[in-house]
Amino acid sequence: MVQTPENKLLQRPLYVFDLPADLLNTLQPKIQQSSSLNTYSETPVKTSSSEAADKEDGSPSSATSCSLCGLSFSTLADQRLHVRSDLHGYNLKLKLRGTKPVGEAEFERLVGNLDESLSGSDDSDTEASDDDDATSKPKDSTLNALLKKQAKIVDGDADDAPTKQRKRGSGKPPLLWFSTPQLPSNTSLGIYRVLFSNDVQNQEDQLVETLKQKQLTPKPPPVHVKPKKVVDEDGEEDGGVALPASMIQKNTSASGPHYFLCMIGGGHFAAMLVSLTPKSTKKAGVEDRTATVIASKTFHRYTTRRKQGGSQSANDNAKGNAHSAGAGIRRYNETALVEEVRELLAGWRSYIDDSELLFIRATGTTNRRTLFGPYEDQVLDSRDPRIRGFPFSTRRATQSELMRSFIELTRVKVSTVDEAALAREAAATAASAAAKAEASQKLKTNAAPKPAKPTPAEEEAILHTTQLQALIRRSKAPAMLTYLQTNNLPSSFPFHPPDANHHAPTPLHLAASSCSPACVTALLLKASGDPTIRNPHGKTPFELCGDRATRDAFRLARGLLGEEAFRWDAANVPPPLTQAEVTSRAAAEKSEKDADAAAEKSRREAEAERLRKEDAAREETSRERRFGKGSSLLGGLLGGGGGKLAMTAEERRREESKGMSEEMRMRMEREKRARAAEERMKRLAGK
Repeated sequence: MVQTPENKLLQRPLYVFDLPADLLNTLQPKIQQSSSLNTYSETPVKTSSSEAADKEDGSPSSATSCSLCGLSFSTLADQRLHVRSDLHGYNLKLKLRGTKPVGEAEFERLVGNLDESLSGSDDSDTEASDDDDATSKPKDSTLNALLKKQAKIVDGDADDAPTKQRKRGSGKPPLLWFSTPQLPSNTSLGIYRVLFSNDVQNQEDQLVETLKQKQLTPKPPPVHVKPKKVVDEDGEEDGGVALPASMIQKNTSASGPHYFLCMIGGGHFAAMLVSLTPKSTKKAGVEDRTATVIASKTFHRYTTRRKQGGSQSANDNAKGNAHSAGAGIRRYNETALVEEVRELLAGWRSYIDDSELLFIRATGTTNRRTLFGPYEDQVLDSRDPRIRGFPFSTRRATQSELMRSFIELTRVKVSTVDEAALAREAAATAASAAAKAEASQKLKTNAAPKPAKPTPAEEEAILHTTQLQALIRRSKAPAMLTYLQTNNLPSSFPFHPPDANHHAPTPLHLAASSCSPACVTALLLKASGDPTIRNPHGKTPFELCGDRATRDAFRLARGLLGEEAFRWDAANVPPPLTQAEVTSRAAAEKSEKDADAAAEKSRREAEAERLRKEDAAREETSRERRFGKGSSLLGGLLGGGGGKLAMTAEERRREESKGMSEEMRMRMEREKRARAAEERMKRLAGK
């Protein structure tokens, strides 16, 4: 394979402070930054290191990426760390809620107001304690608290100290992008904005010149003094080394430019002094650059409440001091952690003052107060313009996490973007937005107009409609006629509004459909209502009748008014009836009904008699089966009369009490018991 110039430049990861001369001299800031470049932290980017990992693992680069969070990773180990990180867990929670995932910068802003850092993805995420809440899950409880709280902070970085100077970069993308003729036109190089001063960030023409001034010549590895292992208060081996001032002065890297990195949260503290002078190394025959750690130190104290989450001081401020043994231990450890951190910062004061930049993550008021005080002889000042936050998601404060963060800060990001695809995407987005705007405009145009305010005449008609309908539905025929006469309304008054009264548009229609023969008769005979008017469905009032009485009212009116009054056939009214015909029909129906009732009564009496005879025969058969044929009730009771068996005392009692009510049976039992008691008393007296 022929090695092209761009492949040669990207053969090893690019270090910000030791860029190749050919690349540095042709570097140009990108004036028109695409949306995908501005959101590097949320978009998968193909890097040279990921290409090398693909070759070694034999799998495509997409296998080491997270589609949920929109991130890609150079190695499989980094991807596994990300899956256990807080950002990934938070996005999973949002997906379950049906909300869009957030990027690293947004996640940092949300975490800012929490009183302790979220649990990290290291293997030792939980520390055992003797308290009863050592078996909790701080990661889940804190993530749930974050989802409920949804913290909103002004600064774009949650790890910064609250200073006005750092608010100047709020809302800007975390990466500055550069282009070079040495690489293809669709390849861009990204450097974190926080590595430049606030003045240089706002002057794009000074970015490349500042980069050239920051270049450092690689040096041989500094002389390391093997530190003695330090054991912390918990009996565990400390995770870092705090070199005394005399030892740091002997280290040649301490005299050059260096950064101070610090993380504190959840009872964990880690600090590191890292030299910017690269150390030249070779891995598998490929030249690489590694960082030189001048000094580092980590502390851990049990300060967080495992089951409930949050620090002990925050719980005391909210609910008052708890009196458990675990609470006392946590209060002591909080005080001890503050003293240890401030003592370490005091020992490193001269080297912190000489640091080019200070990268600090301190989540929560308590942790920021630990670092920034105010207290006597404090080292860090929240108004120091050198203070920066980590512009990406970080995990638990450990030495390895600080080194990972330093490498992330000082490595140049390589992004390959398809400009044509971005242009097509932008055009599609614009077209979609235009289509949505047009559809919205059409909906507004086609929206139903507001109903016009009724005129006084319409309001009066609606009032008459309401009154008449109430009277007709209650069959108040005299009141209905009086209302029509009082208001000079015709009998065929049209109800308003017509759309709401299409089934029964006139009083006669409503009276017929409401089965009110009195109102029908009054409207036809006294108000001269027209039975030929049809509703919008083409039906006359007679066709809306629901019972025979209402239909008879129409036929009686036809007989009384005569055929000349209305076109009865057009109204579909049957032939007329007279009152005599109606009365005779009613009488015939009544006599027929009475005859049917008498026949039914006779049938029931005959059936009852048959049942009584059957019951008597059944009782006789039962008695004969028990006492023998020809035996009488008296013979059965006395045990004679040819009966085979005499009745028992229980059977005699049942026979005697047959036909008695419950009260009579109880009275008879009381009398029997009284007589039995008298007999016993007599026998006792005779003795």
